[in-house]
Amino acid sequence: KWTKYSCVLWFFFLQVLNEKKLQEVDSLWKEFETPEKANKIVKLKHFEKFQDTTEALAASTALVEGKLSKNLKKILKKIVAKDAHEQLAVADAKLGGVIKEKLNLSCIHSPMVTELMRGIRSQIEGLITGLPSREMAAMCLGLAHSLSRYKLKFSPDKVDTMIIQAISLLDDLDKELNNYIMRCREWYGWHFPELGKIITDNLTFCKCVRKVGDRSNFASSDVSDILPEEIEEDVKAAAEISMGTEVSEEDINNIIYLCDQVIEISEYRTQLYDYLKNRMMAIAPNLTVMVGELVGARLIAHAGSLLNLAKHPASTVQLLGAEKALFRALKTKRDTPKFGLIYHASLVGQSNTKNKGKISRMLAAKTALTIRYDALGENTSAEMGAENRLKVETRLRLLEERGIRRISGTGKALAKTDKYQNKSEIKVFDPSGDSTLPVVSKKRKIQEVDEQDTEVAVKAKKFKAEMK
Repeated sequence: KWTKYSCVLWFFFLQVLNEKKLQEVDSLWKEFETPEKANKIVKLKHFEKFQDTTEALAASTALVEGKLSKNLKKILKKIVAKDAHEQLAVADAKLGGVIKEKLNLSCIHSPMVTELMRGIRSQIEGLITGLPSREMAAMCLGLAHSLSRYKLKFSPDKVDTMIIQAISLLDDLDKELNNYIMRCREWYGWHFPELGKIITDNLTFCKCVRKVGDRSNFASSDVSDILPEEIEEDVKAAAEISMGTEVSEEDINNIIYLCDQVIEISEYRTQLYDYLKNRMMAIAPNLTVMVGELVGARLIAHAGSLLNLAKHPASTVQLLGAEKALFRALKTKRDTPKFGLIYHASLVGQSNTKNKGKISRMLAAKTALTIRYDALGENTSAEMGAENRLKVETRLRLLEERGIRRISGTGKALAKTDKYQNKSEIKVFDPSGDSTLPVVSKKRKIQEVDEQDTEVAVKAKKFKAEMK
């Protein structure tokens, strides 16, 4: 049997001398305790040196990726020509399959081969004579550095790292800017408190303070390039009747230094946002079209990379960023959250409170498709993202207009509703409700009058009879 091994600046092949001892995998390490024992198991059969580090790096990279390099192919062809009946022991099963397919050379991969490679690695200095251990260590270190630089240079995740760092820095800059601006407004407010109410824009406020300084200079200063004409007049009028305290020139200088910092950080933030926008359009154009560059970058940063984000289902993308609320709801048996980071997307913001959950669920489903298309697809166009965004916008419009649709056997049809007809009834006022006397029917009144008349007639006849 032959054993292939690559180290530093050469390929070398070892021939197994005693195959019976290789069958005892558990005790194979004892045969490589010393260089003398190792030489009884294997011996050097073929040695091929690389010309330079570049060639060694290309061969090592091919081995790591399970590919057959040109140099190794030439060497194996020579071996096949001499000893075609021998078996080749390989540590990588994928590489063994490639060798067997292209060169028709029998390859074996088993736990025995793994233990054999480990033993060869431990006694490599004794198996290859004539090379000082110091030089071998230096060559190993040089090749390791070159291989690490190659992996870093051609890493598919390195661009995701740039996006993650950029969005993290953008959030940090926003926090720092907020602290600096609030400190600047409060500090200068002791001297000119009316200015903060007149100028609401933070960057304009800092530029105005940096240019003018003391409030007494507003009357003679021209700030028309910073402020509109109406606001400039209000500021000058307020400066003359200001209730602020007087401050020294040193205090004003420190406030101006703080304003310089705010302006510089604001300019850098604008530049960083443009950089992030261009990066997102280059790496994940469909995701950017769906949810925007900021939300897309935060999703990538939360997942760790674009590839990790592509492995998440749509339900996870919808709740990404709301894990704490989700597990708290599951623990307390309450309603789970409907959205996480995707809540800040423009499509979710356009919908009303009632439809936010439906839109976020549909947006997460379409976003998951665009993420996988960006991460695993070869096309770099944003057509898919535009089509899916149009579908979500159409659905949002239907929900906002309350267009109720039902699914039938023939397709989608509008639900039919009866036409509304206004039926007006004219009601007449009943005056009987105003009377407090008991109500008596007319028939009863007529009967009572007749009975009274008969009683009067009877009494009159009795009275006449008594008078006679």
